[in-house]
Amino acid sequence: MIKLNKIYTKTGDTGDTALGDGQRVLKDSLRVNAYGNVDELNASIGVVTLYATPDLKRKLKSIQNDLFDLGADLCVPISENNNGRLRVSTSQIETLEAEIDGMNNMLHPLNSFILPGGCKSATFLHLARTICRRAERSVVSLRSKEEINDNTLIYLNRLSDWLFVASRVENQENSTEVLWSPGKNK
Repeated sequence: MIKLNKIYTKTGDTGDTALGDGQRVLKDSLRVNAYGNVDELNASIGVVTLYATPDLKRKLKSIQNDLFDLGADLCVPISENNNGRLRVSTSQIETLEAEIDGMNNMLHPLNSFILPGGCKSATFLHLARTICRRAERSVVSLRSKEEINDNTLIYLNRLSDWLFVASRVENQENSTEVLWSPGKNK
């Protein structure tokens, strides 16, 4: 288990930080940006839990744990020395897929795009979805320069779908889903 006795270390005061393998990098590096965006995503999901039903809250807490795993994965560059490190697995992705399928079975088919909003929980799920997409883009940027565990990218891609479908479920339960009307205000 991780033990944090002192929160500030002053080691990052000059704009660099330590990765999980001890390597020092600038705080604006692609890797730090990627796991920083995942951290922001995790915080936004924490906001959703304030408005979530008990079942949704349980699922979101599990996702938050996965996102800490994902951040830990991104924090440690892939190398022969780091083979035993925590990495996102296909089973975590499969759990998201099963939950997406289960939620989607409760919904009517879409005939239009959905406007982000609706009830409070759905609104914050949409916000988390857009932050998830940003995190995904930053992981793509990192992958273009460095080797990563591809499951991190797949997990984020599935999670954005999960957040979208969960927002639809929340809005359906509250009768607040709003469809896009193209050209409505012309």
